[in-house]
Amino acid sequence: MPAVSKGDGMRGLAVFISDIRNCKSKEAEIKRINKELANIRSKFKGDKALDGYSKKKYVCKLLFIFLLGHDIDFGHMEAVNLLSSNKYTEKQIGYLFISVLVNSNSELIRLINNAIKNDLSSRNPTFMCLALHCIANVGSREMAEAFAGEIPRILVAGDTMDSVKQSAALCLLRLYKASPDLVLMGEWTSRVVHLLNDQHMGVVTAAISLITCLSQKNPDEFKTCVSLAVSRLSRIVSSASTDLQDYTYYFVPAPWLSCKLLRLLQCYPPPEDGAVKGRLVECLETILNKAQEPPKSKKVQHSNAKNAILFEAISLIIHYDSEPNLLVRACNQLGQFLQHRETNLRYLALESMCTLASSEFSHEAVKTHIETVINALKTERDVSVRQRAADLLYAMCDRSNAKQIVAEMLSYLETADYSIREEMVLKVAILAEKYAVDYSWYVDTILNLIRIAGDYVSEEVWYRVIQIVINRDDVQGYAAKTVFEALQAPACHENMVKVGGYILGEFGNLIAGDPRSSPLVQFNLLHSKFHLCSVPTRALLLSAYIKFINLFPETKATIQEVLRSDSQIRNSDVELQQRAVEYLKLSSIASTDVLATVLEEMPPFPERESSILAKLKKKKGPGVVPVSELEDGKREGGELNGGGDRGPDSAMSSTPSPSADLLGLRSAAPVSAAAPSAGSLLVDVFSESGAGGPAAAVNDDGFLRFVCKNNGVLFENQLLQIGIKSEYRQNLGELPGFSASAVPPLSVPSGLGDGDLNVQTKPVEPLVEGGAQVQQVLNIECITDFSEAPQLNIKFRYGGALQNITLKLPVTINKFFQPTEMAATDFFQRWKQLSQPQQEAQKIFKANHGMDTEVLKAKLLGLGTALLENVDPNPENYVCAGVVQTKSQQVGVLLRLEPNAQAQMYRLTLRSSKDTVSKRLCDLLAEQF
Repeated sequence: MPAVSKGDGMRGLAVFISDIRNCKSKEAEIKRINKELANIRSKFKGDKALDGYSKKKYVCKLLFIFLLGHDIDFGHMEAVNLLSSNKYTEKQIGYLFISVLVNSNSELIRLINNAIKNDLSSRNPTFMCLALHCIANVGSREMAEAFAGEIPRILVAGDTMDSVKQSAALCLLRLYKASPDLVLMGEWTSRVVHLLNDQHMGVVTAAISLITCLSQKNPDEFKTCVSLAVSRLSRIVSSASTDLQDYTYYFVPAPWLSCKLLRLLQCYPPPEDGAVKGRLVECLETILNKAQEPPKSKKVQHSNAKNAILFEAISLIIHYDSEPNLLVRACNQLGQFLQHRETNLRYLALESMCTLASSEFSHEAVKTHIETVINALKTERDVSVRQRAADLLYAMCDRSNAKQIVAEMLSYLETADYSIREEMVLKVAILAEKYAVDYSWYVDTILNLIRIAGDYVSEEVWYRVIQIVINRDDVQGYAAKTVFEALQAPACHENMVKVGGYILGEFGNLIAGDPRSSPLVQFNLLHSKFHLCSVPTRALLLSAYIKFINLFPETKATIQEVLRSDSQIRNSDVELQQRAVEYLKLSSIASTDVLATVLEEMPPFPERESSILAKLKKKKGPGVVPVSELEDGKREGGELNGGGDRGPDSAMSSTPSPSADLLGLRSAAPVSAAAPSAGSLLVDVFSESGAGGPAAAVNDDGFLRFVCKNNGVLFENQLLQIGIKSEYRQNLGELPGFSASAVPPLSVPSGLGDGDLNVQTKPVEPLVEGGAQVQQVLNIECITDFSEAPQLNIKFRYGGALQNITLKLPVTINKFFQPTEMAATDFFQRWKQLSQPQQEAQKIFKANHGMDTEVLKAKLLGLGTALLENVDPNPENYVCAGVVQTKSQQVGVLLRLEPNAQAQMYRLTLRSSKDTVSKRLCDLLAEQF
């Protein structure tokens, strides 16, 4: 908005703004605004034609009122009329109003486009810039369709002014980001690339932003830009601060352009032309040399500009990874920043050195800074810097320094921030496994890890140590002795009890010769922890007890007494009760040979990639180890990776009997080999033999019934009934289904492979008696917003025929709502903020059900949102607010339902910060009322 000056009057605007500022209350402000709106409306509708100055003044007032947060529903046509003015200030206000208040669906778009075309063809550089700014600000698809072919012509035309070229390049960049399919460079490609040679630095700076974006999508078409970028960079780097006076920032020539050129070069591999590559290496060496020079100014702006260019140059050196000399120099340069007083520089240095550590040329140079990095891990105040220091220690670790680094990371774990402990635990476990040459050290490290940070030791970590101990005969005795000693501590973490129960159950006989660790002492030690543990750990300990009976017959009577106690055989938990009963019976009736067969020692695990590595790969963000390093680590640590990731699926015995699943973790139930007779109600839901029956055609009625409720019967026929009782909290949900005659296996369709939903199931019995109910529990995590619900595929046999039913699971985006209470002012303020066309979805539809007030309220509450009372000025309307919780983001949603009882119709309007959410919710809810 132009400044209000004595020369360019608009005294009325100045007076109006002054009146608004002097208002003592919100009511007084609204009263003054309403008075002004009435005056402007009367002026626009009056018989007397307004001159350009008056239109500009009144349009400017409307714009100011809108910026105060009030709705403006008139004045658009007057703003469009200002576009045809030949005065700059009038045209400027017209374009400003249109950029702020006119949306892409307006009926005035055609008139606006015509005015823009006239200005673009006027050859008046000021008017052309105004038109280009408007196109970029609106950035709609309609604008792209109208001008995507015209703007490249303006950009490369020889007679176009430099200021217009800058605006054209940035306008084209905006349209390309909004509608890449409409901006086709084609014949203009080479001429756009040659803008890098333009004499005007502003044009080059604008053009390189466009070229970088285009190169990321179409690198082959723009690969000629590499030599031109190197040439331009060379001229800037070799110039003195006085050569580019207009573009020198605190004695640094063109820092923004230099950074953009270096970033553009990171889109391509090293130049194949020897001369170009040599010139680029010379530029990078010059940048590194200048970073060592004494500063020419003590101002922070000078150091910021120098460091920005330096870090981009180092990023390019790391990207090429082909110049050993440059890589070592970059590492030494970064090493100087590790003790810099600026926290941001220390953070950036640690982050860049993490990448340098993975290069064979600079790894040794990085290792020389190990003491500085360890000190940063211990003394840094900022947690993000400490995390980067831990990442760098992990990256620089090899066989020569593994014990030192692991010891320091374990020491830091005792006081580490809770936010990074889980990742630290994974990294310590990986390093201990990857670089261990002494297996006793590995066992000590993992047990120490469990002692220090037991709550953050995931199942993958203790599964892995068990796998390695089982696969290495030379470490089994030491592991049994060490874990026995660890269990003697007064307070043991539950994960330590799990490891101890498993290892002593398998290899307790290796230390039983010592009176201090006799069989009875081992059993009493384990059983003293029993009452403090959770159900899964108690189940594992019961499995260890039955193993003891096989290993140490003298403990049989004591263990049977424990199994026979009421606390076991009458336990409220079915799993523990069943184990106690079955193990007691097994130990009573089985002969010594049968026991030895059923409870024989675990066989070695097959060679597989470590599950800890796989888990770390899934973690996103800075500090994640590159895949190449993980593969190298797998090769280096191959002799230790004796066990694959079989841990949870394996039992302590190799036999398939029910008692073989001694760990009781995720083992599948055996499939019956006998085929059911025609008259039997036993159904084999896992068998796939025989002719497949046709899939039942199921409509969406059952699915739609669950949009606003969580419990009920999803499907029912003469053979099968499937009910749902679901619970949701934030982005997580649990959905158990039950069946009257069979319970189906669940298969998630390929459509969910994009990661919108993460659906996990728990195994169930394959054979179900007729009339029985079996639960199939589904755990659902919403990763991001989705439109298609997962499908339930049910296959079972009845009377020899394979039955096949496909249903939609009632998992919709609204299930992940978090209700949000809002006051009326907050609601309508947020409503106005979500005013972009793509953020709103609206439907007007006939009522499908009765328009009972209580029923409507119940459905809106069942939707998951908060029903806001006394917010809408019309008491007949309903407004709701909520936030859709996903793992990747939170999407705010506002809803307005306007019923018309006389016409038996509704108007439903939804606004959200994400267009796909608005549309999907609108489609779902239109079927509910």
